[in-house]
Parts: sequence; C-alpha cells; structure tokens
Amino acid sequence: MSQEQVERVYTINLGKVLLSPNNQRAKRAINMIREFAARHMKSEKIKIEEDVSHLVWARGIKHPPRKIRVKLTKDDGGNVLISKYQEEDTKTKKEEIVEKKTRSQKSETVVEEKPTETKEEKVETKSKKPKADVKSGKPKTESKQEKQKQEAKPEKPKKEEKPEKKVEEKSKSNKKSKTK
Repeated sequence: MSQEQVERVYTINLGKVLLSPNNQRAKRAINMIREFAARHMKSEKIKIEEDVSHLVWARGIKHPPRKIRVKLTKDDGGNVLISKYQEEDTKTKKEEIVEKKTRSQKSETVVEEKPTETKEEKVETKSKKPKADVKSGKPKTESKQEKQKQEAKPEKPKKEEKPEKKVEEKSKSNKKSKTK
C-alpha cells in the first residue's frame, strides 16, 4: 500500500443552518460539515478537529458562522480529517500596489519640516520688536492700552443651531393624514 493522502480545501456554506431552530444551529452546522465531507471525500469515517468545532461554537449555539473554510484530508484507511484552513502568506495584487505607494510616499516625505509657531509666540515676537516711527525714524513704543487691546481681542460668538421647524410640520401633517 502506498501512503497517499488526498488534501482538499473547501469553503462550506452554512447559510441553511439559519432555517433550523435557534437553539440547535451550531449542532446543525457541525452535522452539515460532516455531511459535506462525506459527500465530497466519499467516506463515512469522519473526524472533526477541535479548532473547527471551536470556530463553529465561538459565537454560541444560536449564531454559527455563515461560511467556514476547511481543509479535508483523506488517508489510505478512508479516514477523513476536517481541519481549519490556514492561508499561506500570498499577497494579492492590490496589497502589493498599496505597499509600493506607501514606500514611494515615505521616500518623498523625507524633506525636513520647519517648526511651526503658535499665534501667541508670533504676537510675542512682534511685540518685542520695536516699530519705527515713519516720520522720525525712531523706534515707536506701544502704550499699555494698545497692548491690552491686542491681547484681549473679542472672539466671535458661535451661532446656536436653530431647530428645524419644517421637520416638525411634516411630521404633524403625516400624523393628520394617517388619522383620517
């Protein structure tokens, strides 16, 4: 006898499980997986690994998954083992394109960033510099009152949102038409 194993990967649709009663769905999903394996691997000796069972029962008896991806392995004795399918690291074209874009953007954004000053720092730097008087050319000094005016500029008050009357009128008219 040769030691041959047949391995196949399937996505099993468990959507019909939702037709069974709430408190029997996960049990039914396990039975559907068994039936699927028996039909496709042509054997009645079926074993389900714990990982697959935990995957089905993870959200409870009432909410099993809609689909499940499994690997079916059949050995020479006719035993079928159902195990959780683990994808290899194969990157799709979209993922490769995204990686290339991010690499190119990183290389372009290596330019040095200048430190930004806040408004307060700008005001302080302006007030420290003496302004020259246009007529005399002498440095102009600001009075205390002018400095206070600059520091205490009034902020514009935010407008309060007005409730929409149109929505209320429509709902009233709908109620009237329904009662008639």
